Amino acid sequence: MSQKLGRRGIHVDQSELLCKKGCGYYGNGAWQGLCSKCYRGGYQSGRQKQIQEDWALAERLQREEEEEEAAYASRQGPPSQPSLASYPKSGERKSSEKTSTVTTVKKFFSPSLRATAPRKESTEARTPGASGSRRSGAETDRATHDFIDFLRTLQKPGREIYRQSQTFAESMARKKDQGADELSECVQDFYQNLSDRLLSHFKGNADSVERVMDQVEKYVMTHLCKADLCPETTDDKKKDLAIQKRIRALHWVTTQMLCVPVDEEIPEVSDSVVKAITDLIEMDSKCVPWEKLACVTRCSKHISSGIKITKNQPASADDFLPALIYMVLRANPPRLQSNIQYITRFCNPSRLMKGEDGYYFTNLCCAVTFIEKLDAQSLNLSPEEFEGYMSGRTSPGRPLLDAGAGGVSQVCSELDLLGGLGQQQGQLQDGARRLETDLIDWQSSVEHEVQDFLGRYPLEAQLSASASTSSTATAASSSTATSAIDSDNVDDDRLPPPLQPHVFAG
Repeated sequence: MSQKLGRRGIHVDQSELLCKKGCGYYGNGAWQGLCSKCYRGGYQSGRQKQIQEDWALAERLQREEEEEEAAYASRQGPPSQPSLASYPKSGERKSSEKTSTVTTVKKFFSPSLRATAPRKESTEARTPGASGSRRSGAETDRATHDFIDFLRTLQKPGREIYRQSQTFAESMARKKDQGADELSECVQDFYQNLSDRLLSHFKGNADSVERVMDQVEKYVMTHLCKADLCPETTDDKKKDLAIQKRIRALHWVTTQMLCVPVDEEIPEVSDSVVKAITDLIEMDSKCVPWEKLACVTRCSKHISSGIKITKNQPASADDFLPALIYMVLRANPPRLQSNIQYITRFCNPSRLMKGEDGYYFTNLCCAVTFIEKLDAQSLNLSPEEFEGYMSGRTSPGRPLLDAGAGGVSQVCSELDLLGGLGQQQGQLQDGARRLETDLIDWQSSVEHEVQDFLGRYPLEAQLSASASTSSTATAASSSTATSAIDSDNVDDDRLPPPLQPHVFAG
């Protein structure tokens, strides 16, 4: 992974995501940078070569054993006591031992027999009940019903696909003691053979083949326990703990350090960030590889949406990868390495080699690799700053405090700041006191001016008061006269009384 050190952030050339053999498909770190097709081709040829070498070694050991037995038989004479005739002769005993030894050697060097010899106590320890406790029967039954309903649309080919898938799932259930590479090889061979036959049946319609293979993968992987398909011979659990501890130690990494163009102050962007983190965490709850891969794709789309809202333009590759790294650090997904290896081993290879699923998954692998190798130079920090952040002695939000001169200098600067604040507070108090004095003086001056005016113009003030009194009296008398206007109408008393209503009885 190449990085540009002239800017904060991470830059990865898109060519580095492709297969190293130049076939155009996406590569994977678990496949030494190759795509699934190129890796399996080299793996199968190497495996075949190893098998031939093992058989050659077994045959050489067998010849040496036969030569040793022939030399031993030539040095031995006939039995001296007839009573021992009932026991097997030395040559027969040696021949039996030789046959057993050669058979054991062949079994040891045979890849098909080496991993399929189950131990008795192991078989007894792994009961169906233990597997059933990890995978509920309801989920398995639901997957079977969904698979049958889907295959009914294919009629005769559907019955053949169901028979082959059921047989393969049953055979894989008996291979629990094999290694992860052997299990992955079996699953990938089944996918490839079935995909080739479906491609011929659908006359090259890749979309139809992909829909069928998704249902086949869901049926097979739901019936197989995930724990059994990740044997104890792998170090996936150890890698899970290591990456989880590493991410916890990097909790201080900010968006500014990674140059992530995501503004979480925007509500829509904040929602996209929460959804992306949720999808990464949800990946561990899925059983089917392509469902786990779908969680990665949804997470990536939420990240792209957040970048687009922040920048008002589509996300570029240089923007997406730093944002994905930041989301992984925020989420700290459970069993991250195990889930990546699970997808790599048992997912339909066509999904990982091309399309948006393959692109996003390859970027996730790059993000995890970057986190594992992240150092001060990756974030454009000094070694002292990086070490202080990793040790927890400081964080990006506050300066580094040491027990030496740096700490004393920081304390002195804070004391100076406090002194300046105290001086400003004293100035504010003096201004408040001056304002209070000015208000008292202003009130006194206004009262003095009013008294001075009354002293200089007393007659005008009295006339104004008399005019006001006379106008009030005139208004009152006018009101009285108005109320007595009808007082002379004495004829109103001779008016007839008003008519009263009567009930009509007709």
